[in-house]
Amino acid sequence: SFKVVVTDKRRPPRAGRFVEEVGFYNPLTKEKILRGERIKYWLSVGAKPSDTVYNLLIKEKIIEGKKIPAHKIAKKEKEGPVPEVPKESAFDKALAGKEEKPKPKTPKNEK
Repeated sequence: SFKVVVTDKRRPPRAGRFVEEVGFYNPLTKEKILRGERIKYWLSVGAKPSDTVYNLLIKEKIIEGKKIPAHKIAKKEKEGPVPEVPKESAFDKALAGKEEKPKPKTPKNEK
């Protein structure tokens, strides 16, 4: 099960300390207890829920709005087909750069 808590952003997230527990959710048994009045209070003073908690609050009709996609789409899936690689390889490019003659080096302390 998951606790729904209010945390202070100035504290590290892994510290395990929170300001207030406002509910819990068990996805296996579908049991959930959310204290709507406290959640509305914290949202009114500027608290920002995670995408998953936001969707849970909409589902329970504590707040109104559209659901947010909680899982981000990977870039490779988002872009579609992979563009073709030009036939000139990196090795050919490196050889093209070496064809230029290097400039002769002059010592700095030359009089």
